[in-house]
Amino acid sequence: RSRDYKRSVQNRSPTCKIKKTLNILYVLFTMCILCILFSGVSIRLAGSGATQCSGRVEIYYNNIWGTVYGDGWDLNEAEVVCRQLNCGTAIQAPLSSYRSPGAYQIWLYNLACSGSESSLTQCHYTGWGMYNNNNNYYNYYYYYDAGVICSDLIRLTGSGSTRCSGRVEVYHNNSWGTVCDDGWDLNDAAVVCRQLNCGSALEVPQSAQFGAGTGQICLDNVGCSGNESSLIECNGSGFGTYSCGNHHDADVICSGKKAFRLAGSGLTRCSGRVEIYYNNIWGTVCDDYWDLKDAQVVCRQINCGTALEAPRSALFGAGTGQIWLDNVGCSGNESSLIECKYNQFGTNNCGHQQDAGVICSGTGQIWLDNVTCSGGESSPTECQHSGFGTNNCGHGQDAGVICSGEKITYYQVVCRQLNCGSALGVPRSAHFGAGTGQIWLDHVTCSGSEGSLTQCQHGGFGTNNCVHNQDAGVICSDLIRLVGSGSTRCSGRVEIFHNNSWGTVCDDNWDLNDAQVVCRELNCGTALGAPPFAQFGAGTGQIWLDNVTCSGNENSLTECQAKDERKLQSVPIRLTGSGLTRCSGRVEVFYNNIWGTVCDNGWDVNDAQVVCRQLNCGTALQALPSAYFGAGTGQIWFSYMTCSGNENSLTECQHSGFGTNNCGHQQDAGVFCSGVRKTLDHPQNVKNGNYSYFIASSYISLGKSFCL
Repeated sequence: RSRDYKRSVQNRSPTCKIKKTLNILYVLFTMCILCILFSGVSIRLAGSGATQCSGRVEIYYNNIWGTVYGDGWDLNEAEVVCRQLNCGTAIQAPLSSYRSPGAYQIWLYNLACSGSESSLTQCHYTGWGMYNNNNNYYNYYYYYDAGVICSDLIRLTGSGSTRCSGRVEVYHNNSWGTVCDDGWDLNDAAVVCRQLNCGSALEVPQSAQFGAGTGQICLDNVGCSGNESSLIECNGSGFGTYSCGNHHDADVICSGKKAFRLAGSGLTRCSGRVEIYYNNIWGTVCDDYWDLKDAQVVCRQINCGTALEAPRSALFGAGTGQIWLDNVGCSGNESSLIECKYNQFGTNNCGHQQDAGVICSGTGQIWLDNVTCSGGESSPTECQHSGFGTNNCGHGQDAGVICSGEKITYYQVVCRQLNCGSALGVPRSAHFGAGTGQIWLDHVTCSGSEGSLTQCQHGGFGTNNCVHNQDAGVICSDLIRLVGSGSTRCSGRVEIFHNNSWGTVCDDNWDLNDAQVVCRELNCGTALGAPPFAQFGAGTGQIWLDNVTCSGNENSLTECQAKDERKLQSVPIRLTGSGLTRCSGRVEVFYNNIWGTVCDNGWDVNDAQVVCRQLNCGTALQALPSAYFGAGTGQIWFSYMTCSGNENSLTECQHSGFGTNNCGHQQDAGVFCSGVRKTLDHPQNVKNGNYSYFIASSYISLGKSFCL
């Protein structure tokens, strides 16, 4: 009680009261100084070609105009300037390369804004006047002065808005007002997106999707052709003349500065090859590391629901021209593909055979809800439901179905039967073109362990209710598969197919870079582990590869360095062209899922001998250069072939490397083989020493003495 009494006496003492008063006065004084400091700060846009809403940013402080150093300057800082000047939205945040004759001071340095501040002085920065341009040591800072380009009289705002989507507002009579959505369409939205440097118009949401504005409605009945450079150039009722309320405020959703589209063969509005518009050119995206997370961002960006598949290997056809993005890595939550990690624009190590695609769920009307079927109906529309278009759902509740005939096991059987590894993709709807004639199988159901498709359950040969635009297709991994105890489609013991048999890979130096190539080749995402010591069980038979060394960027294990690599690179060949027979024609090699030719540089009979042997076509009679059987098209895979003549495969010979050449198709190589194949047809012929030979597509009978 005595301590409380002493404390109360001290608090009432004159000294204590004076200290409290001084503290209060200090706080007030500091606040006043700050108010005076910041109230004396003006901002302007200057420089050559500057307008009211675009130019170099300059600040007036301490009776001197100074600039803002451009280190770290981006759209967030520019957004604050545009807001402070009532100039709409920031379109660009350029750095100037010219000297200001009227500004001798750099006032702000290391500026960092969130974008929501009302003034630059509310952002973080490194003091006032840290660098003076009169000092020669800092003279180079002039060449990085910060600038802005604002939208001027238009902006996008509202609940959930972004820089390129939101409620449209225009600046008129010193205040911001909205635009009525009467007659509002994609042509009008296209003008807004162009004016804001936001790419193409994707959508014109109705009924104030981004929330109703307040105050003035500036424009109504806007009618644009779509080619105008500003909304005020379009026809309309005139400023302030309208017949609607704020619940009809117009909205836009733009694609963003770098526009996106889906293109290619077999595309729909929500599925196709991904293309980006950049530097006034449409280009594609490489499928290195391309997965569902990346596809999800694209589907969201084009308002197409969720990603169902992330097709690779130019499933929708190979594009042309520029490949803009490679090694894309998205978390899946980005609002645009350009917010993801990727190589610099235009930096890639891909060809268009690796163009990435997407298959999105799509959006639009929900037609059916509360569906109740007995199971005997032939269509969902025959079932009981709440009525067409009557629902209380969102697209997050869209129904799906998994049919037994579409399981991946069906396609695994096909790939196994063809000795083509694992099933990577299951393209539908006659992706590889519609067949003709009979449709033999329908309603196929496999367990996945069958040795042949005919061992699976099906509706009976020739029994179907299909047409050829429903012909099934398959994409197999070709020369590689994952198997073993506890294996899945994307984990297991690595095996490769060579010389008509599957063999394993030794784990000497096997690491995540090597595993990454396998995962990419099998369309299985990113490598998580590279377990050694036969974790999935020891294989049997041949070990095909050892000491594999990959950088991690290769598209196939065959591109990596390895012991006996040339054996692994054995690829199919064929003879084709004008005037060909089974054993004479233009030589073509199948590599990376593409048929290509061989250049005739260094082409001789030894090289031709290997081709004839590989095709079981006897002896090489001629090695024909200069596109003797006609010029091929597309890829030229080999040049400067150097064979001894004893190799079993053309890929065992020395060559310039896959796709490395300086040839044209007028140099395509060809062969003319003897077409001789020895057969022991009949026991009597064997006994008598007589043989039959297959020469140039016909059998002839020979005597006892014959030399090859």
